[in-house]
Amino acid sequence: MALGRLSDRDAPAPVSTPRSGSGIGTGLEAGYPGVEIHDLSAEGQGVGRLPDGRAVFVAGALPGERVSLRVVRERPRYANGELERVLSPSADRRDPRCPLFGACGGCQLQHLRYRAQLAWKGRRIAEALRRLGGIAVEAPAVEPSPSEWRYRNRMSFTLIRLPGGRVVAGLHRAGRPGSLVEVRDECLLPEAEVLPVWTALRTAWGRGARLLPPGPRLRLTLRRAGAGAALVVEGGDPGGDASALLAAVPGLVAIAHRPRGGALTHLAGEADVRERWFGEEVPVASEAFLQVNREAGEALHVAVLRAVGAVQGLRVVDAYCGVGAYGRRLARQGATVTGIELDAAAVAAARREAPPGLQVLEGRVEARLAECLPADRMILNPPRSGLDPAVPELMRERPAARVVYVSCDPATLARDLARLGPAYRVGEVRGFDLFPQTPHVETVVVLERRSV
Repeated sequence: MALGRLSDRDAPAPVSTPRSGSGIGTGLEAGYPGVEIHDLSAEGQGVGRLPDGRAVFVAGALPGERVSLRVVRERPRYANGELERVLSPSADRRDPRCPLFGACGGCQLQHLRYRAQLAWKGRRIAEALRRLGGIAVEAPAVEPSPSEWRYRNRMSFTLIRLPGGRVVAGLHRAGRPGSLVEVRDECLLPEAEVLPVWTALRTAWGRGARLLPPGPRLRLTLRRAGAGAALVVEGGDPGGDASALLAAVPGLVAIAHRPRGGALTHLAGEADVRERWFGEEVPVASEAFLQVNREAGEALHVAVLRAVGAVQGLRVVDAYCGVGAYGRRLARQGATVTGIELDAAAVAAARREAPPGLQVLEGRVEARLAECLPADRMILNPPRSGLDPAVPELMRERPAARVVYVSCDPATLARDLARLGPAYRVGEVRGFDLFPQTPHVETVVVLERRSV
């Protein structure tokens, strides 16, 4: 998306008074009428200094602002504050679009202009690499999401059953993850095909959500499927009436259930719901990982393949390969590809109709990587926790000529790059905004093997 197409809500907002009640509250509510905010934390909170020198973290405050706040949680080296009033607003402040912003924990940066969100995410990547990895790089440009709103093809909500047949269903409350904010049709993150299914589902599940599997607490994940969505219910016990629920919700195409500690079971609707992602047919009514932002995920996918480069006749390891989107494409380009994936549903999807030259190993990367080496190219796309310590050790012993690391957490990325440092030098670093309105950012780093 060209920056010139940013929302008309990017105009600076006037001095505002945030809604109260978003703090954690311990009774230590000391007031500070003029605190300067100089940065954002990794969680998107404003960071300032109290008169005694301690850092204070304040949700809703932005760098360059002077704010009035109350300290609601004390620690020896820092404090948490609740924003009372913005005394001098940043030029990058704007009015949040969602009425739940500030109470709901789903978004943290709606009050920051989108262009400024991108710039801050680039600085966050560079700062993490410098501070945690000892790697000096310029703040990379962050590729904007083509859609600033309505970009999530997958949404997970929590449902809690209360006495008397009451139900609370929504997203976790900001600063209080044990509490929920009711979400009906206010949320601006789900794709247009997903939100109507959620609102209809809330009406159709009946008193006490009787048509859903029984249990005090459920996790409800809706994933877009064509013009509708598929539902996965996690938690609770077998039961409910999935067929009746499916019939009552327009756009709901499938329902599956995973009880605590159990296997995923198809309950109603289409048994094999698929969508086309990156030129491949992949299952969507399962727990196989797919990027939540389809359009921005496509840009990331293309960038990774370009970074890998020409692969004809080369050996490629696709670690944490998911449903095999990278491996399939590279195998068709003439590479011999070995994918490694822990999730059984993703492994099955990756193996289904796999092109010649692609094999997929099931298991943990740290347990299976040794049998895949040496390799000419590697793709690493680990979860937020990053690489197990055994993986960098193996990669240092038998380094590939080029590694493309896709990370969703700059902190664990920096740690892992430091571990890989003796064998690789850092080349290109790029950011991709797959999660507008949140602090999250995807980073693609190209590593080249050092000369022996």
